[in-house]
Amino acid sequence: MRAPDIHERLLATAAAIGPPLHDALARIGPIVIAPPAHASVAERLFVEIVSQQLSTKAALAIWTRVEAAALAQGGAPRDLFVPGFEAVLRGCGVSANKARALQAVRAAEAQGLLGADLAGLPHAERSAVLCSIRGVGPWTADMVGIFHFLDPDIWPVGDVAAVGTLRRLTGCDDTVPVAARFAPFRSILARALWRSRDAAT
Repeated sequence: MRAPDIHERLLATAAAIGPPLHDALARIGPIVIAPPAHASVAERLFVEIVSQQLSTKAALAIWTRVEAAALAQGGAPRDLFVPGFEAVLRGCGVSANKARALQAVRAAEAQGLLGADLAGLPHAERSAVLCSIRGVGPWTADMVGIFHFLDPDIWPVGDVAAVGTLRRLTGCDDTVPVAARFAPFRSILARALWRSRDAAT
C-alpha cells in the first residue's frame, strides 16, 4: 500500500478516536519509509545498544567517538567490540554493560544467529532470537523490527516517546488497545507520533 493510502487509513482511524490525534497525524502527513540505514542486523544492534536510555544527541556524540577510536585503530567500530578494547570504549562513553552487550552481538553474529533468515520470521519470533542476546531487550528488538526489517505493524510498548505522545493526544493511559485500532500499520503510527513529538519540541 502506498504511503498516501496508509496515511488516509490512519487519519480515518484517528478521526474515530478524537480530534487531537487526527489533527496531529494530519499535520505530519504521509510517512515515507526510507531503506534500512545499516547493512546488517548486527550493525543496527550496535547503534541501538549505544543509544539505549540516552538522548539522541548524547548517543550520536558517543557513537561518533567510537567511530573515531576505531578509525585510529585502522578499522571499523565492530573491531572494538571484542575483549581487549573495553578501556577504549569506556573512554568513548560506552558503559561496561554496553561494552559487554556489543561483544555479545558480535559473537551472536559469528554464531549465525543474525542471518538473513531473521527477515522471514514474525516479529515475536524474531524478537525472541534477538532478546536471547545479552543487552538486547524488547525495546531494542522493536526498534530493529521497525527500522531495519521495516515491519509495518509493531507497537513499541516500551518506547516512552511514542507511548507518551499517544497518551497525550488521546487521554488514554493504556495505549495498547488504542494502537491496536491502527493495525496493520502500528509502526507507521509510531513513526508519525515520533515526528509529532519532535515537531512539538
